[in-house]
Parts: sequence; C-alpha cells; structure tokens
Amino acid sequence: MPFNQQKYTPPVNLTGRLKWVERISHLLDDQFRVPGTKFRFGLDPIINLLPIAGDAAGFVLSAALVLTMAKHGVSRKVLILMVLNVLIDGLIGVIPFVGQVFDFYYKANTRNIKLLKEHYEEGRHQGSGTGILITIAVVLLIAFAAFVYLSYKLLAFLISLF
Repeated sequence: MPFNQQKYTPPVNLTGRLKWVERISHLLDDQFRVPGTKFRFGLDPIINLLPIAGDAAGFVLSAALVLTMAKHGVSRKVLILMVLNVLIDGLIGVIPFVGQVFDFYYKANTRNIKLLKEHYEEGRHQGSGTGILITIAVVLLIAFAAFVYLSYKLLAFLISLF
C-alpha cells in the first residue's frame, strides 16, 4: 500500500452498555440546539443551575459514565484523561456564574466519549498515563508553592502595617 493511502477503518459503533453511555452523554451535553445556530447543550448545564445539588448530580452522573467505560477495558491513560475531564467540569462548575457559563461550553461527557472512540478506532491514548500523573503532580506542587509564597508575602505586608 502506498504511503499516501491510509487503510480505512470503519467508525466504532458502541454496543451494549457503552451505547447506553453514549446516549446519556448526548442527553447531558448535546440534546438541545439553539434555533438558528449550531450551538448545542444538554441537561447538565440546566441541572447545574440548582446550587450544590445540581453540581453534585452532574458530577455523580459523569463519574458513573466513566466507571462504566472503565469496566470495558480502556487503558489507564484514557481513564486518567476521563477522570481529569470530570474533575475540571466539577471543580469549575461549582464557581457561581462562571461555573454555569462553563458548563454550557466544556462538555466533559462528550469529551470522554471522544476519548473512548479514539482509543478503540485509532489506538490512541495507549499506555500507563504516568506522564500525565507526573504533569498533574508538578502543576499542583507549583500551585501550592505559589500559594504558600503569596500567603507569606501577604502576611508580611499585613504585619508591616502594624
């Protein structure tokens, strides 16, 4: 086969419980369309308008979808990326106003379905995911160090006022 031709691989059609996960993901993230636009949204940002309970419900549903996908043999790297999507959605989603707007645009469940399909169709996201975990740990360590440093500077400034 010449190098400029790629072997055709048919799209993955999720079956069984994974088809159910894809349907729920669509319902949560893309079920409705704003008339006259291509903008889509689902029940997740609407549910999240309820303070605390809505955020918790959206997080639990997303976590349940990730657990279902994990039971069907994805790599550790895909699982880490999926959990990271759900955590980002959950953490930013609890911020008043910003979280509500964010929920309309950051569709964690749709991103996770895309990761799942890329994993099965293209063989992407293989491996242990150790690099991702190290990156997360370094970013958290830098953020913690910056927080400690800024807290120290703020405290020193407040003490100098007296």
